[in-house]
Amino acid sequence: MRPVRLMKVFVTRRIPPEGRAALARAADCEVEQWDSDEPIPAKELERGVAGAHGLLCLLSDHVDKRLLDAAGANLKVISTMSVGVDHLALEEIKKRGIRVGYTPDVLTDATAELAMSLLLTTCRRLPEAIEEVRNGGWTSWKPLWMCGYGLTQSTVGIIGLGRIGQAIARRLKPFGIQRFLYTGRQPRPQEAAEFQAEFVSTPKLAAESDFIIVACSLTPATKGLCNKDFFQQMKTTAVFINISRGDVVNQDDLYEALASGQIAAAGLDVTTPEPLPTNHPLLTLKNCVILPHIGSATYGTRNTMSLLAANNLLAGLRGEPMPSELKL
Repeated sequence: MRPVRLMKVFVTRRIPPEGRAALARAADCEVEQWDSDEPIPAKELERGVAGAHGLLCLLSDHVDKRLLDAAGANLKVISTMSVGVDHLALEEIKKRGIRVGYTPDVLTDATAELAMSLLLTTCRRLPEAIEEVRNGGWTSWKPLWMCGYGLTQSTVGIIGLGRIGQAIARRLKPFGIQRFLYTGRQPRPQEAAEFQAEFVSTPKLAAESDFIIVACSLTPATKGLCNKDFFQQMKTTAVFINISRGDVVNQDDLYEALASGQIAAAGLDVTTPEPLPTNHPLLTLKNCVILPHIGSATYGTRNTMSLLAANNLLAGLRGEPMPSELKL
């Protein structure tokens, strides 16, 4: 009896334990993992993926034509531990008949919670306030010292009323928001009804919102969407939050808008590049709060993401329906 040939799987990083355990239990797979918390170098990735039947990757791994060529004809499934897929060369992947798994839904709540944290931290100037306590700037109570902007009776504009956009609006509603605006590829009346949100053009959203939250996918249409014209249309008291992808924002234009007082403040969980260089001009501004892309960073969420990514990969390799397959 001939021995069963194992399917080679390459994993580009140490992943959380639940996903790792699922792969370890797969008797039909031979799993090789880049054993580090740091990104795998390009040459090592090309070596590791050569001859692989399946690839489990992260959003920091660029899967382009060169890497697909290095993988060879065996590659049948790519599973990414992310909801975003802008790091994948989807047209090239589709051309080769490779199936793609991803991890939507499971990070929605964690990302929405982070968006709320970032919004409140930014609009109420919490990092500045903490620094004033540390450096002796806190002397006595002063009527306008450290004043920020409150959410009650405000207008909130959401760019992208998808799963995460809706989850953010749901959490904002109890704060007494007076009006929700949203923009996107098309109106979503069914989803918007819960918040009585009004579908408007991007310029109208920019002009009328007190708080703007970017929660859209990165596409050719959204790349650079928030640029000089966009920021000039915003209120000088407005606060801008981005939890989507760094490339949706022109960061040079954002810096000018913040430095000149064109807008009041910004909070970013995503930047271009990532990590942001420590000498980047945005980091010199007191009215800009920047986090290191931690939207989904809860223990529970990351474990669930890793398990879903593993199950997507295994189902794809076995010719079964994936729990979450990207339709190409």
